Amino acid sequence: MAEAQPTTAKYDVSLSAGPFREPGKDVLSYDFFVNRKGWMIPRVMRVFVDIKAELEPFQKGILGVSGGSPGQQLKLTQMLSRMIADKKAAIVLDEGRIEKASEVLVPAFTGNDAYLFSKLEAWMIEGKDRIRAEINAAVGL
Repeated sequence: MAEAQPTTAKYDVSLSAGPFREPGKDVLSYDFFVNRKGWMIPRVMRVFVDIKAELEPFQKGILGVSGGSPGQQLKLTQMLSRMIADKKAAIVLDEGRIEKASEVLVPAFTGNDAYLFSKLEAWMIEGKDRIRAEINAAVGL
């Protein structure tokens, strides 16, 4: 299987909505509009953040953040899941998947996409001190 070549296209990515709780699944999802020069209309990307496989390992394992009031936990979940969704969107855009379809679904980085989890995990570890400071400032944990 040939490895996908990274694209050199410059994308304009904006969040359109989210987080959404997907029915019957332990995932949150975010919808992004992706545009670049030469496209007539933006393309759509839905990014899933798996609570058990992506969010919890980041929050508890890497960041070591827990506790707080229900409101603080909600704000923390929204903040971290959005960060994960943004990074997952960037990883998939670097792969060039958006060039092949007008709508892209980005599942959890498990199964067929498990090879991408190492990039996400490296980002988590690299940014943990900065993200802890952001959490402390925004949430107070």
